[in-house]
Amino acid sequence: MKRLLSLAVAGALSIAAGAASAQTRWQMPTPYAPQNFHTVNVQQFVDEIKAGTNGRLDITVHAAGTLLPLPQILRNVQTGDVQMGEVLLSALENEDPIFGADAVPFLVTGYDAALRLYQAQRPLLERRLSARGIRLLYAVAWPPQGFYANRAINTIADLRGLNFRSYGPSAARFGELVGAAVSTIQAAELSQALATGRVNSMITSSVTGTDSRVWESPVRFYYEIDAWVPKNMVVVNERAFQSLDQATRDLMLRAAASAEQRGWAASRAASQRGLETLRQNGVQVSRPSEQLMRELRAVGVRMAADWEGRAGAEGQALMAPFKQ
Repeated sequence: MKRLLSLAVAGALSIAAGAASAQTRWQMPTPYAPQNFHTVNVQQFVDEIKAGTNGRLDITVHAAGTLLPLPQILRNVQTGDVQMGEVLLSALENEDPIFGADAVPFLVTGYDAALRLYQAQRPLLERRLSARGIRLLYAVAWPPQGFYANRAINTIADLRGLNFRSYGPSAARFGELVGAAVSTIQAAELSQALATGRVNSMITSSVTGTDSRVWESPVRFYYEIDAWVPKNMVVVNERAFQSLDQATRDLMLRAAASAEQRGWAASRAASQRGLETLRQNGVQVSRPSEQLMRELRAVGVRMAADWEGRAGAEGQALMAPFKQ
């Protein structure tokens, strides 16, 4: 009898140990390089979840578009083919203008205003994503977007004929309006596009310029025009989220709140670091001329009016507090 009892206890302990070690594995594609501050923040976010669940939820981050390119990530989160993902909000503007509110030129040009816009925009985003079976976990801003070129730019006329890189609808529209030849190129492909001369100008952040080692191409001018402050969002398939136990769901939401706060601070630091790195590698970093800035703002007014027309009353109400 004692032996049978010992075997029963051992079997129960074995089953319990197996249940405790049962592991759920999720896949999370992201579009940006492992060293990018967004990706570093994402990795810390999933590491906190893994640690908090004692490894029961293990999320693998696939950086630099190695699992899915940016345009396919949200759709695959929606279908559940991947459980989580990171997406550039403004890349979704053609699906719904509200996603592109943070890429309306000169609507917000700094972090404080960008955070206020996000706080106003988030409920609208959550409703749209929820309708697709997706939960918004957190969002983090990129640094303000500047203009790169392979030659000095003093007026808007100097932009005509440049090979301009777009990463979303707003950037593409901007390039078209200033007379550039537009190509859509994702971050993972940008270094090669610069090296081969496929593009010689773009609106993007100091961070993207350093990630792509822009100084190894003929692009040696960077103008701090602070065109807009776009954001990345991290999302989860709602069905996958609900399949987790309550403690794990709560842990994920707490980790997301921490990642959001940490990410905005990291963005500010990365912005300054990026500018310093550009200068150290021979890129001429400067503010635009008054004429260029005046002409660019005129383009921005035109694009803002177009965005408001497409976004309707909801978009107009969102934009109103930020109009100068």
